[in-house]
Amino acid sequence: MLSRLMSSSIRSLDRECNCTVRLLDDSEYTCTIQRDAKGQYLFDLICHHLNLLEKDYFGIRYVDPDKQRHWLEFTKSIAKQMKSQPPFTMCLRVKFYPPDPAALKEEITRYLVFLQVKRDLYHGRLLCKTSDAALLAAYILQAEIGDHDPGKHPEGYSSKFQFFPKHSEKLERRIADIHKTEGCWEAAACSIFWQSVVMAGVLDVILAPTCSR
Repeated sequence: MLSRLMSSSIRSLDRECNCTVRLLDDSEYTCTIQRDAKGQYLFDLICHHLNLLEKDYFGIRYVDPDKQRHWLEFTKSIAKQMKSQPPFTMCLRVKFYPPDPAALKEEITRYLVFLQVKRDLYHGRLLCKTSDAALLAAYILQAEIGDHDPGKHPEGYSSKFQFFPKHSEKLERRIADIHKTEGCWEAAACSIFWQSVVMAGVLDVILAPTCSR
């Protein structure tokens, strides 16, 4: 009797595997799924975890054993797509940028897409004019640390943040100057950032498929 129960338990464990999904804020969501679970099941778990309703802009990416990046297909088995042994590691990314960011209804959606734009600017997948770069970076700074506080933010504080693949000391000083004078509360900074992104045409110059990292 005991051996049968143990055998059944082992078979059950063999049918399960662990997944870790890295989210856009660099936190991780870990869960246990059945080996035959499809991509849609995992995506729904993540969306429920984040209370994400506007799902169409997002997807899950993974890297295969040959270091090639792929979007997880929701209609197919996760295990068969991964081509590797569990535990599986994937990441949630924006798959499609909204044509009109102002049309996004949920704050969590706007925040996640904001994080993706920030990530893509950092990796050089989105480009902007030098004249716009300081403004965009200043609002990213505002969203992350709030208003400038001389007691907390000494000279050169903006150099601790990396907004673009490369930027000069002159640009860093300009970012700090704008941050000091353009104070607003953090949530408003995200909205103003979005307005600036649209006006600068940043989303019109995507050089490669987004979310590759």
